[in-house]
This record gives sequence, structure tokens and C-alpha cells, in this order.
Amino acid sequence: MSHDPGTAMMAEASTPADSAMDETAIAGAPGAGRRRLLVYAARVATLVLVIGGWQLLTSWKVIDPFFFGQPSGIALKLRDWLQHGTAYGSVWLQIWITMREALLGFVFGVAGGVVFGILLGQVRFLSDVLGPYIKAMNALPRIVLGSIFVVWLGLGSSSKVMLAAVLVFFVVFFNAFQGVREVNPNFIANARVLGASRMQVVRNVVFPSALTWIIASLHVAFGFSIIGAIVGEFLGAQKGLGLVIATAQNNFDPDGVFAAMLIIAILALTAEWLISRLEHRLLSWRPPAPTEIAAI
Repeated sequence: MSHDPGTAMMAEASTPADSAMDETAIAGAPGAGRRRLLVYAARVATLVLVIGGWQLLTSWKVIDPFFFGQPSGIALKLRDWLQHGTAYGSVWLQIWITMREALLGFVFGVAGGVVFGILLGQVRFLSDVLGPYIKAMNALPRIVLGSIFVVWLGLGSSSKVMLAAVLVFFVVFFNAFQGVREVNPNFIANARVLGASRMQVVRNVVFPSALTWIIASLHVAFGFSIIGAIVGEFLGAQKGLGLVIATAQNNFDPDGVFAAMLIIAILALTAEWLISRLEHRLLSWRPPAPTEIAAI
């Protein structure tokens, strides 16, 4: 039987490293499990401490529940909304309207941010021409843009979707733009030497390289889309969680404000989990970062 010296050398060289990695993974697994349990326990303890302290301080009148609300009052408010609805209809309807506006704004903002980020990142002339205008638009207060959109588009969902899309656009755009600028120029040069067209370079080299930056921006972008929808509903709406919060504020009902905020927080955390799953799937080819290895 023939024997390949190169193969034998590779096998001999790789075996100790593989064994060491396996031993490290086996030894580190229990520690990782203990750390995960410790993190979960600390999270639960923090939540119990904050909510329990809040309830006790308001019950003892150390802080005024009229202004600060109570966890028990928030729970009662949520139960009332679930059983009898809000002043504007079912609480599920308010959640759906706000989430629909946020999701549409998120989709439009991400699409626009990715397209313009890659385009301006690739074409320096466009970047030099449009860059100052984009920075000026980004510097405008969002509340002013929301008011303009309400005047233009009315009290319906369109003005909220537009405001959410604008907030998302700038977050994704700057990340996509920077991600394109960070692409290794050697990769682009090699692709062009191999005969790739400009579109092929963008599709097969530039976009995958910038994908890490783009995905990272989505974690922040979805939160901004919810903010855009809520702020738009604050400025003028017929339904939605923002209108529910505004009504509770006008009625000096902190329990109602906190109850709506709790719903929004649950929605945002759910979306964050989904985006994290998407990130793991799309970036499964990427080697783990040093911070990710340290967290195991």
C-alpha cells in the first residue's frame, strides 16, 4: 500500500491540536453551563429586586404611586386591557397596528439603507455629492420630521411608516457604507482579474463582506422602527400603542404608560431574538470573534 508522507505529516501535525481542542471543549463545557446558569439567576434576581423594591417603596409611600405607578397596578391594567380592551378597541388591535407600522418602516428603511450604503460606498463621486445632504438630513430632529410627515400624509399609518423608515434608513445606511469601505481591496482586485463584472463583484464580494456590518445594524434598527411608529402615533393617530400611551399620560395614569411600555419591551425583545437567529444563520460561515469565544 502506498504511503503519502505529506498526508502523514499533516495528520501527525493536526492530531495533537485537534485533541487539545476536544479536551478544552470538554473541560470548558461544565464551566460554560455554570456561567449560563449564573447569568440567568442574576437576571432573575435583578428583576425581582427592581420590581419588588418598586412595589415596596410605593406601598410604604416612600415614593408616590400616583406619579410612579405600581407593579401591581400595571398587572391590573394589563388584565383590564386583555379583558375589556382599551379606549380605542382591543389591545391586540393596538399592538398589531403599531407592529405593522414598525415592520413596514423596518423593511423599507433596511432596503433603502443597504442599497444607498452599497451604492455610495462603491461610487465615490456619488458619495462626495450626496454625503453632505445625507448628513444634514440625519442631523434634523426626528420629532420635526414626524410633524412634517403627519402634515403630508395625514393621521393614518403612512406617516408612521415613513418616520420609522427614515430612522431605520440612517442606521443601516452608515453601517452598510462603512462596511463597503472596509472590504479588502485585494478581494475586489482578484475578482476583477478573474473576469468578474461590477455587479458580480458587488454581489459576490462586496455585499458578503459588508454583511456583518449590515446585520449588526439591524439590532439597533428595529428598535428605531418601533420608536418611529410610537412617536408618529404620539403626534397624531387614530389607533396604536403610541395613542394608548398618550391617552394614559393625559389622564395621569402611570400604570397605563408602564403597561404599554412593557408590551413594547416584550415585542422588542422578541424581535431581537429573531434577528439574532437570523444573524447566526446568515453568518454561520464567519469564524467566531474573540469576544464570542471568551463568552463561551
